[in-house]
Amino acid sequence: MTTLPATALADVAQQLTRGGRGILAADESITTMSSRLELEGVPASATTRRDYRELLLTADGLSEWISGIILCDETFGQDLADGRPFPIAARELGILPGIKVDTGTAALPGQGGALITEGLDGLGARLAAYADRGAAFAKWRAVFDVHTITPYAADANGHALARYAALCQQHGIVAIVEPEVLCTGEHDLGASEKATRLALSALFTELVDAGVDLTGIVLKPNFVTPGLDAAPVPPAEVAAGTFAVLRDLVPAEVAGIAFLSGGHPTARVCEFLSELATIDERPWPVTFSFGRALVSAALHTWGGSDSEVAAAQQVLLENCRNAADATGHTV
Repeated sequence: MTTLPATALADVAQQLTRGGRGILAADESITTMSSRLELEGVPASATTRRDYRELLLTADGLSEWISGIILCDETFGQDLADGRPFPIAARELGILPGIKVDTGTAALPGQGGALITEGLDGLGARLAAYADRGAAFAKWRAVFDVHTITPYAADANGHALARYAALCQQHGIVAIVEPEVLCTGEHDLGASEKATRLALSALFTELVDAGVDLTGIVLKPNFVTPGLDAAPVPPAEVAAGTFAVLRDLVPAEVAGIAFLSGGHPTARVCEFLSELATIDERPWPVTFSFGRALVSAALHTWGGSDSEVAAAQQVLLENCRNAADATGHTV
């Protein structure tokens, strides 16, 4: 087992969230990534999935705006075309390698469609192996819908996130805890706020009860927004609503907050982050941990063509630069 002191975990968590850099989420499952490749006319295979993730990681200068990259198990175990394993190459490029360790969701019986994230069985052994292979951090995502979240579902997922985080710290890995309230649907800002409060309240109760060192975790929450099919509100209103929830429920000792994009357009989610970053009284740094908002345009530009790799990387770098600028920190 790899064991790091609490100060070392805190240092890694701070490295992930401070200095105007954010985390690139490139951890789509094999099924999801294959589907996205096929939608762009790229035959899905282990090789094309590897080529796409290599395109992202090796974009020249990526580390100026990206502190860490989240990978799925398949990619974490693959080599770049030059033979370097992904986690080793990431560190050589100045980017911390991370690994998604949950195994997806299942319905919670008797909870009207609410979900529970699974993957705790054997997690300690898997984390030990990932640590030995160079993982600096891990990620676990809980999923909530504003229409189906219940106190029991919030507690169950909070408990799973806390067990995961405690195991991560036992094995010297920083835990990204991701309680995502989905933004799909027509709900208003108030419904998102209510659901987010329920999810975060349960999460931090469980984290504290589990003895998790909050200085060595990164929180990856959603912005508090109306549903994507509802009338939008100004970014400043999103930032104010989001901060009110975080201020009330997220302890000041949490190392940092890296927001997910949740399917919002890139420019829009950067506006949310930019507005939130201007709130001086927040005790934690805020940054981004975006997936689709950073990479969708790059995937479309690439389309599986070797001749378009450089162009796709430039699109990626521009999106990463814009997200980094939104943190309000001059890199």
